[in-house]
Parts: sequence; structure tokens; C-alpha cells
Amino acid sequence: MKIGRLFTIAAALLLPYTASAEEKLKIGIIATLSGPPAVLGQQLRNGFMLAVKTLGGKLGGREAEVVVADDELKPDVAITKVKALIDRDKADFVVGPVFSNVLQAIIRPVTENGTILISPNAGPSSFAGKDCNPNFFVTSYQNDQVHEVLGQHAKESGFNKVIVIVPNYQAGKDAAAGFKRKFGGEPLDEIYVPLGQLDYSAELSKIAAAKPQAVFVFLPGGMGVNFVKQFRQAGLADAITFLSAFTVDESTLPAQQDAALGMFGGANWAPNLDLPQSKAFVEAYEKEYGAVPGSYAFQAYDAALLIDSAVREVGGNLAGKEALRAALQKASFNSLRGGFKFNNNHYPIQDFYLVKVAKRPDGKFQTETVKRVFERYGDPYAKDCPLK
Repeated sequence: MKIGRLFTIAAALLLPYTASAEEKLKIGIIATLSGPPAVLGQQLRNGFMLAVKTLGGKLGGREAEVVVADDELKPDVAITKVKALIDRDKADFVVGPVFSNVLQAIIRPVTENGTILISPNAGPSSFAGKDCNPNFFVTSYQNDQVHEVLGQHAKESGFNKVIVIVPNYQAGKDAAAGFKRKFGGEPLDEIYVPLGQLDYSAELSKIAAAKPQAVFVFLPGGMGVNFVKQFRQAGLADAITFLSAFTVDESTLPAQQDAALGMFGGANWAPNLDLPQSKAFVEAYEKEYGAVPGSYAFQAYDAALLIDSAVREVGGNLAGKEALRAALQKASFNSLRGGFKFNNNHYPIQDFYLVKVAKRPDGKFQTETVKRVFERYGDPYAKDCPLK
């Protein structure tokens, strides 16, 4: 009896673990939810939560439990928070963050133990090439790409006098590099400001004196709100073409309003994109949160759809990491942006657009597509990634 019983127990231990439909799937969200950039994290969180609600509270057939943590835009705080998500909350996936400097801090603490990290916004070049990570997936873009849209547009417009202004951190450096890659020439000046700076009187005086044809600006969140208002107040908006990424978008427009009208941006999506799934998302988001969704929200929504498709693909069993990674790589979901697939480095191949700020008949502001600039575009670093 004892021998038979021991044999039964040993045999059971050899069987692969399969999660039951009743066992909750745990998702940890890490995002900036305090300070001037909080609106970005709020859109990220809201987009993900809306997807979970739309899917009936389940991802991949398993009830989803979402735990949200505020990284406060502090890398050391973010490390502590993600360790808690993994060790205390037993998160199966970590989704986030907003900012690339936070991502650089958390990627190893999350992925080294086999946990999957999905970024619905930050996409630095540092993990797109030779240091790509098998447990890291991006549902947004490689940082350079959105800025390349503006560089290409500036080149096609014949601009040869352009000033670049970006924050002095990884995403800012990627922004400048991406713009210059497609612009093809040398900017009149490159201005690097501290992350979080809100007063731009000195920088605007410098820009006014240089009299450029265009200014390329990457100043997200509260930085962008203040810069756009001060740019308009300084009387520069009528004389200088404003090209930006994440400076005039759905996260900043409620505060910028008329000051941002007519300004250009680069994007992989816009609220007026003519796709059924995108229209349904925009309608549901506005109903749920009373605001127009931006890229932070839609990319987080897609992150939830990605998790849903992968968990379903592996039958709810997350123990086999290779199978889970293969299921994620397949990206078998209907992206809000339309065409979407992962490159070998786990960054998307997708279309990119020039967008322009418009005021809707209901008085709300949104970005709207002007033209498609890149089609099925993969980032330039993927060739150096050893993943296949």
C-alpha cells in the first residue's frame, strides 16, 4: 500500500502543471501615477483595465487579478515595487512602465527569474539590438521610430533649419537620434533639458533668436503642456512649424487645448483611425473615463489582448516558458492599430503616421491622421538581436 501510494505521488509530481480556469491570472502594472507625468500612467492603467473589463474580467480564459504600482518616476522606487509585484503578489506578467529610464532599472529584476515583462510604452534602443531579451515584449514601438516620422516629414518638406529639444535621458537621446536619422542633415542646435523641467523661457529665447523653419520637440506629459503653452505665448507658433512626438497628444491636449491646434506629431495610431476595433475602443474609453484615449491607453489595451491570446494559446499553462514566449511571439490578436506583428527582437513591425491636432465638433481635442509615412516598418536595431 505504501509503495503504491508513493509511486502514485511520484508519478503525479512528474506530470506537467496546468492551471485551472478557477486559478487567477495575476498581472502587475508598474506606471508613473504621481507628479506632472501622472496622466500618462493613468492612460496606461485605464487602457489595460478597459481591455480586462471588455474581456469579461478574464485573460486567456482565466480570471484576471490586476495589481497596480506607482513607480513615481524614480528608478530605485520602481525596482522595489516590481520586486513586490513578483515576490509578494506572485505576478505572472508585469506590464509597464511609461518611461525608458524606469524600464532600464526594472528589466533585469523582472525578467531574470523568467517573468514576462510587456512594455506598452517605453521602447528604448538598448534592448532592441544585441541586448534584446527573450522575456521582454513591446506593444508600442522602438523609441526612435515615432521620431523618425517627423524627421522624414521635415526632409520631405524641405526644411534645413531645425532645432531639436528633448529631455536628457535615454528616450530623449533616442528621440534625437531617430529624428536625425531620417532628417538626413544636422540640426541648427540640439537642446537637452532635465527630465521634468517646466520653465522654458531660456530655451524659447534661444529658439526665437535662431529663427528656425521648424522645431522638433519630445517633451512628454507636464513638460509638453508647459512648453506648448509657452511656445504659443511667445508668438512662435505662427512662424515656426511645430513637429513633435508625445508633446501634443491625447494625454496633454486636455490641458493645452487651443494652444496646440495645428501642431504635428508622429504616431502609430490616432483616435480617428478608420478601423472597427479602434472605433469601438475609443467609444468605450470615452464612455468609461470621459476622456479621449491616446497611445498610452491603446498600447496598454493591446498588451492585455496580447496576454489574452498567449494564455489562451498555451491552455492557461504558464509553466512552459518556451511555449509561452512562442505564443506571445505569434501575436494572435486583433490590434487596435490594424497590422501588427513582432520582429525577432520582440518589438512591433507596424505602420506610422503623421498626425495633426484638431478640435472635434463636441469641443474635445484629438490628434488625427494626415498621412501614412512608414508602412510595415521594423526598427533598425533588430538586425543585431540574436533572437530568432
